[in-house]
Amino acid sequence: MAALTSFTPHSSSSSTLLPKIHSTHIVFYLDSANGTNSRRLKGVRFSSRRLSLCAVPSGLKIRCAATKPAKSPAEEDWKIKREYLLQKKVRSVDVKEALRLQKENNFVILDVRPEAEFKEAHPPGAINVQIYRLIKEWTAWDIARRAAFAFFGIFAGTEENPEFIQSVESKIDKNSKIIVACSSGGTMRPSQSLPEGQQSRSLIAAYLLVLNGYTNVYHLEGGLYTWFKEELPTESEE
Repeated sequence: MAALTSFTPHSSSSSTLLPKIHSTHIVFYLDSANGTNSRRLKGVRFSSRRLSLCAVPSGLKIRCAATKPAKSPAEEDWKIKREYLLQKKVRSVDVKEALRLQKENNFVILDVRPEAEFKEAHPPGAINVQIYRLIKEWTAWDIARRAAFAFFGIFAGTEENPEFIQSVESKIDKNSKIIVACSSGGTMRPSQSLPEGQQSRSLIAAYLLVLNGYTNVYHLEGGLYTWFKEELPTESEE
């Protein structure tokens, strides 16, 4: 039995993404499986926390991909994303203005929350394309991310949805006027405590949209939490 690799998981600037882990290495112990290029996970531990995850089905196969994939645009530093959004004149609107724009000016509300949350409650006519999804793959890096989430008691870890833009393009024309919404909303407005505002999933989604040619992108300030709190029109699919 040999260690495949050890590395430190990437820590995102957004609290909605991965748990933050500092100076903690994950070590994978794997056995060869029938002399092929696949491996069977035998154990996972944090070298400094000594977390052990050995109760993995013996038939589980993973690919030998121990390193983190290259950084995607969604993982770009928030300062860079914010500057680009301001440069492209992406404007934030509050929930009441968003409702008016939807009714009077044919704006589309793009809800980027997970599908389950969307089904529970959303603005009437909103379109759902989740920007993050449950982790699906079983590469060594994905196992590491699952372990990191599990260490913090999170057993439904998420990852960037690689089909986000493709799904949006299949549902919304690039000339459409779009208001991007998530739960919290985030903000581009500076404050004393947050001089560069606060990143959110909707702002990340807005950044990806303008990067990919959408020219009429708005952001829902206050998020759908405020929409529901203000008791604005809501529908569900359950």
